[in-house]
Amino acid sequence: MALIVQKYGGSSVADTESIKRVAKRVVETEKKGNKVAVVVSAMGDTTDDLIDQALSIDSNPPEREMDMLMTAGERISMSLLAMAIHAEGSRAHSFTGQQAGFFTDARYGAAHIKAVRPDRVKNALSLGDIAIVAGFQGINAKGDATTLGRGGSDTSAVALAVALGADICEIYTDVDGIFTADPRIVPSARRIPSIDYESILEMASCGSKVLALRCVEYAQRFNMPLHVRSSFSRRPGTLVVPDGIDPRTLPNLD
Repeated sequence: MALIVQKYGGSSVADTESIKRVAKRVVETEKKGNKVAVVVSAMGDTTDDLIDQALSIDSNPPEREMDMLMTAGERISMSLLAMAIHAEGSRAHSFTGQQAGFFTDARYGAAHIKAVRPDRVKNALSLGDIAIVAGFQGINAKGDATTLGRGGSDTSAVALAVALGADICEIYTDVDGIFTADPRIVPSARRIPSIDYESILEMASCGSKVLALRCVEYAQRFNMPLHVRSSFSRRPGTLVVPDGIDPRTLPNLD
């Protein structure tokens, strides 16, 4: 049995049909004998829509209130995914960033994770439930909601995987892994089967948008293997692995 953290981005949970498809994939992973925790982003363009609504009301909204607003998107997708998993016949329990134990500094809009104490997530997993966690968010020392900035759900997923002692963190997106160039622009781009942290950090610093820079730095610091793959296909993705780890020893790579 492996403990797997899966992260699904906004394009993977863009609408209810997409959420149902993700639920089937999560349940399939569980039925293979794994414990599964899932981190989700907001549905599709929800975050951008919320920002537009805020700016239409106040051209310079208070940072605290913006973070309160921004956490709403992930709360919607986490609860809908938990319902979809229930409809598939499995048990799921959803948690906000605060409920999942994500403690951050006080910087609104671009907070940094200071600690993750996922007691309630661990308890859900021990009961055989699938744990669904809202990405991109946490709570500061004042008790206020905070957000981690763009790409924050990737960082949430890696931080949760580290705190749980997961075997691997799977990052699901809309492309089949990491390529030599953007395959949507360059048809001849080739998928990279595996890559080390330094190389992916260099790609991220040069503008690659497959993985957030902070996410990779966090994974490197704690030697957490990553598997970047598509939620829209079953093709192999790209493994980001620590030195000395044989990719063939990692779980759930089919």
